[in-house]
Amino acid sequence: MDSGRKSLILKEGFLVKRGHVVHNWKARWFVMMPDKLLYYKYEGGRRNSCQRGTIPLKDCVITCPFLEYESRPLVFKLQTKLGVDHFMEACSREERDEWAAVITATVNQMQTSTSGDREEKNQQDSAGSQLHNINLSKVLESMYDRHSGIKTSNHVEQGTSYSNCFSGSAVVDWLVFMQLAVSRVEAVTLASALMEEGFLRTVGMRSLEALRTGGEQFMDDSTALYSFSDSLKKRGSVRAETSLSAVEMSGTVIKRGYLLKQGHRRKNWKVRLFVLRSEPAFLHYYDPTTDDVNPVGGFSLRGCLVSSLNDNGVPSGVKGNVQGNLFKIITQSDTHFFIQAPMHQDKMEWIEAIREQT
Repeated sequence: MDSGRKSLILKEGFLVKRGHVVHNWKARWFVMMPDKLLYYKYEGGRRNSCQRGTIPLKDCVITCPFLEYESRPLVFKLQTKLGVDHFMEACSREERDEWAAVITATVNQMQTSTSGDREEKNQQDSAGSQLHNINLSKVLESMYDRHSGIKTSNHVEQGTSYSNCFSGSAVVDWLVFMQLAVSRVEAVTLASALMEEGFLRTVGMRSLEALRTGGEQFMDDSTALYSFSDSLKKRGSVRAETSLSAVEMSGTVIKRGYLLKQGHRRKNWKVRLFVLRSEPAFLHYYDPTTDDVNPVGGFSLRGCLVSSLNDNGVPSGVKGNVQGNLFKIITQSDTHFFIQAPMHQDKMEWIEAIREQT
C-alpha cells in the first residue's frame, strides 16, 4: 500500500465477518478509509493484496451492540444505503466500541456535508427508540456472557458475606457501557424490568428493604446487592464453560485480541482469538469462526519463555510467506508456539503482557 493511501487509513485490524450467501463467519483484515471500509483475506500468514470486498459508508446505519446472535455478543451491524447488511464481530468490547465510534464519526461527517438536519433527527430517533425495542432475553444473555458480561463477586453487607452477586451501580454502569441504555435513569428502568421478569433478584437487606417499602424497584447504589435468579439455568456459553478446568478458567481476563497462530502439524496460519488470564496465568486461544465457547487450546504460563523473532527472513520453525511481527512462546513442557501479531505495537504489547505473567 502506497504512503499516500496509508495516510488516509483511519483504523485497521481483524474482525470476524458473516458471509452474505453462506452465513458462516470468517476472519478478515479491515481497513477503514474516509468513505469506505475495505476488507482482505489472510493467505498463508500474509495479507492478500487483493481485497475481498468494499462497504460504502455514505448514509450507512450502524447498530452497536447488535444482540441478535446469542453466542456472539460483540457483533455490530452495518446497513448500507442500498439496504445491504454486514455483520462484524470484534475481539472485545473496547475494540467493538472503537470501531463503532470511528465508523459513526465518519458516517456523520459525510452526512453533515449533505444534510445536517437529517443526521440530528436520526440520532434522536435512535436514542428515543432504543429502550422501547430492546429484548430483555437478549440483555440477559449478554449479562451472562463469560467475556463481556457483568462480573459476579463476593460482597459483605452488615457482616454477612454474599457470593456470586453484583451491586446496583455495577449493573447500571454495565448497561450504559454496553450501550443498552443511553443514561443511568434509563438503565435503572431497564434493570427494574429485568427484576419484574424474574431475571434478577435482591440480595441482602438494603435492596430487599427498598423493594419492601415501595421505594425504587432497582437501586443505582454501590451498597445495594443483586444477583441472577436462582431459578434461571445459565445457558449457552456459561454452561459450556463449566466443562473446562475450573482452575485455569478462573483467572481474571487481562488481555484479548486476534492473532495469527501457526498450527503444530500442518504448519498453516489461522486467526485465533487469544485470551490472557492472570491468577492463575493461562493463555487460551479460540476459533472465532465457530460458535463454540470452549477454547481450542491453551497452556499455563508458569515457566514459559516468550521472545520476539526477527522479521528479516523466515526464522527456524516458521513456515509460509508470513507478514512479520512474529514472536515465540516456549512452554514449560518445551512446546513451541509461533504467533504473528498484525502490527509491531501489538506484538510488543502481547510480549510484555505475557512476560508479566511468567
